[in-house]
Amino acid sequence: MERLPANEYPRLRVTMKRRDFFKAALALPATSCIAPYEAFAEPEKNRVKITDIKAMMLRSPGQTLIKIETDAGLVGYGEAGISGPAARARIEPVKLLLVGQDPLAIERHFHKLTSQMHPYRAHIPTISGIDIALWDLAGKITNLPVSTLLGGPFRDKIRLTINSQPANMMDPASCREWAQRMKEDPMGWNIFKLGYMRLTDHTPDQLASALTASELIRVQTAFSNVREAIGSAMDIIPHGHNELDLHGALGLARAVEPARPIWIEDPMPIAYSESWSTLHRSSRVPIQTGEKLEMPREFYPFLQNQAVDVIQPDLAFAGGITGTRKIADLAAMYFIPVCTHNIGTIVQTLASVHFGASIYNFVSSEFVPQHQIGTRVGGVAPVVRNSHVDVPKSPGLGVELNADVLRANLAPGEPWWG
Repeated sequence: MERLPANEYPRLRVTMKRRDFFKAALALPATSCIAPYEAFAEPEKNRVKITDIKAMMLRSPGQTLIKIETDAGLVGYGEAGISGPAARARIEPVKLLLVGQDPLAIERHFHKLTSQMHPYRAHIPTISGIDIALWDLAGKITNLPVSTLLGGPFRDKIRLTINSQPANMMDPASCREWAQRMKEDPMGWNIFKLGYMRLTDHTPDQLASALTASELIRVQTAFSNVREAIGSAMDIIPHGHNELDLHGALGLARAVEPARPIWIEDPMPIAYSESWSTLHRSSRVPIQTGEKLEMPREFYPFLQNQAVDVIQPDLAFAGGITGTRKIADLAAMYFIPVCTHNIGTIVQTLASVHFGASIYNFVSSEFVPQHQIGTRVGGVAPVVRNSHVDVPKSPGLGVELNADVLRANLAPGEPWWG
């Protein structure tokens, strides 16, 4: 056999090590997450069968509730990052794989749904809602909270982040008025996402290739006003939606740095590129992304290339509880902390809370109290103190939906659990 040139051996060894490392990273969740779950689920296996999967969309927040029914009368609830009609269309081929099956075989179901959906490609946001519902159902079957099934809890309270900002960030008086309201709020909010694009000359439907000097001065002034108003006891996050290119993101990082944000969220387009690594190396402010990324495969290049300081998967988009747990375990190998994005109802909120309690590298979860419909569908809104919410101790996710509120707030044209 022809020998490789001497200078090729080191590269070969590095390639093999990386390949083996990646395999180990993807295998890790099977031992860290599934082993305790299997022990809890074993006595109840094959006692319950799935009979139907249903979906229904509310007027707000625009995502879709998923319901899995069983022959035992137990139901599990999830939330999918997709509209009602689209979810129901995607669920039809999924039923062929799940109806009649044991709902406790979550890992097997996840593998089949994400890799064996031929002739269609798996739609991860729909599968995310189904997976969350399976975990809720597993908790009800085993009479345990989801956080316990996942091997936790690491903590009994979860910090919540909200979207809130002054009516006019350029006006110091408006900033002080907003800060005082936040300080007096009985929920004790202390970590806020604040949008920066409204401070620029761009309309919401524009992608900004860069920001001008005058725009950046406005951004710097506005965030400095907020920091002065709230003092040092609260945290702020400049909040974007993937609008900027590298030049604009670098300018943004320099502009907000004096305000000491804990990180900048989603400044550049969704997919990984080398621009993300360049931004991370050049910015003195930590960088976060992930709310529209799916599965470990889309987070991996950000982690491998050291392009972010924090990741923010969304359970309704990234792969449900199972997929996001795999993402979190992969991030832990790079010592990267995890937050969860969440614009959903109380179903996704509590799923994020249980998930956050079950991993050690968790920081906080988003919560949208403005979505009043989303919180009322659970009958009782979660109790928040000092910007934290308790991890539920009741079986499953700990939520039972209010049928009257659901019926009153269906999206136009939506059938009742169609």
